[in-house]
Amino acid sequence: MSPLPEAPDEAREHRQDDPDPAGLDDGVYHFRLYVAGRTPNSVAAIENLTRLCATHLPGRHRIQVLDLVKNPELAAQDQIMAIPTLVRSLPPPLKRVIGTLSDPDKFLIGLEYYRPAT
Repeated sequence: MSPLPEAPDEAREHRQDDPDPAGLDDGVYHFRLYVAGRTPNSVAAIENLTRLCATHLPGRHRIQVLDLVKNPELAAQDQIMAIPTLVRSLPPPLKRVIGTLSDPDKFLIGLEYYRPAT
């Protein structure tokens, strides 16, 4: 198990092998995770999202963590009413999942992720 991520000081971005600096490459999932400091639920959501993306979207995701304790005005951007909340902005349409992301099936279904055919 990897160490817990640092608490976000402000909006920060984590990129995994992003070949397209503009972020518009097909197949790349863009996530914004809204958290409230280092609460247990916020830490769990960051850890779970990191693990789920590494498992299901290796090299095909971008994660931006937004701390609403330090920057509450950021909540208006995606009309956030509960935290933690995950917003998938790409690929369209925009999707939201509320909670710690502890259930992988809920994460995959909620974001309409379909595994590539093998």
